[in-house]
Amino acid sequence: MSQVLTLWQRATSLPVVGASLGRRAFSFGFAQKAPYFRTVRPRFTVLRPDHAELVVPKRRAVQNHLGTVHAIALCNGLEAAMGALAEVSIPADKRWIPKGMDVAYTAKATSDITCVAETDRAQWTGDDPDVPVRVRGVRDDGTVVVEGVIRLWVTPRR
Repeated sequence: MSQVLTLWQRATSLPVVGASLGRRAFSFGFAQKAPYFRTVRPRFTVLRPDHAELVVPKRRAVQNHLGTVHAIALCNGLEAAMGALAEVSIPADKRWIPKGMDVAYTAKATSDITCVAETDRAQWTGDDPDVPVRVRGVRDDGTVVVEGVIRLWVTPRR
């Protein structure tokens, strides 16, 4: 089991702290490891192999001139979800690096945005080093505001 998944499970199952505070502590620590993610203040809600979800809160620091969540803040949230998913999904004998992102903005991001990243288990165990991670951002009312694919390059560890 990956260190990230172990940390998530411990943080969200501590009886004294509780799952809610544990999720916040994990999210804060994750953002410290990759400091640029701090700009969107990700709040992880779900993390398991092949699936990750986090919330990017709508706040002034991530808004554009229209008062909606900025497109790059959305991409930052999607990449954070993808990174956590990759860490908990990849086999121990492999490593990953992002190699591209293709997204479409489909609606205004007028609320907090839930960023979702998903893969299929077989993608990590095959011989193809190109692993597409499906990503989407969803408004509070269920409307998808951004969707696309982040492509990873997955190779054996040396």
